[in-house]
Amino acid sequence: MLRRKFFQVMTIATTGALTPLEAIAATPKKIVTYHVRGFSCITCATGLDTMLAKQKGIASSCSTYPEGVATIGFDPEQISEQQIKDFISSLGFIVEDQSKAEPKLPKKSG
Repeated sequence: MLRRKFFQVMTIATTGALTPLEAIAATPKKIVTYHVRGFSCITCATGLDTMLAKQKGIASSCSTYPEGVATIGFDPEQISEQQIKDFISSLGFIVEDQSKAEPKLPKKSG
């Protein structure tokens, strides 16, 4: 259900939408990296970046699948880290600070 809502909102947000001029001109004053759980495909990561770009104060966002890592540049005078985490969570994903995320161990061969 949450995934369906995410795709519906993402589709509406990306259809004919242009990136606000503030986002293009913005330069990140702070960069954070989060581990995001719940990406089931590349569309989730790309959609998250698209949705974040529409938020006031977000200068850049680069999310990866299947790693589930989101690196976000933002202006802390316009948006807080907690607001960013809350927004990502509202889309149905689980957010952790990169430093708190469980390290991925290399696969054993053989």
